[in-house]
Amino acid sequence: MRKVYLDSAPVIYFVEQTPNFYARVRAHLQPDDWLVVCELTRLECRILPLRQRNLALLADFDLFFTQYVNQVMPLTSGVPDKATDIRAYHRYNLADSMHLAAAVLAECDLFLTNDLRLTNFAEIQVVTL
Repeated sequence: MRKVYLDSAPVIYFVEQTPNFYARVRAHLQPDDWLVVCELTRLECRILPLRQRNLALLADFDLFFTQYVNQVMPLTSGVPDKATDIRAYHRYNLADSMHLAAAVLAECDLFLTNDLRLTNFAEIQVVTL
């Protein structure tokens, strides 16, 4: 079983079934994958539905996080500490550093994202859509 960390974009593509990108996300996931996100992923995915007052889409995201995600990494002191190191040495933005830190600390095998800037991160296999 692989542990796969989902950055926010792949979650959005999956839940909203975004043309072209939905198929790319599905192509990288296997039925027995252990899906991991962090609280930041939930926050980022829920902003637009709340802003638009789209309660149906908000419910779809909440359902995804409860039914499909196997592990939600809390933003405890370990994640910010690791993110600080990543941000200092790689100069990624704060959110990307937090996502990568959560994935590393969760011991994920794969980091699924749509951000090409993250492909040179060597602590985990990064796959862009």
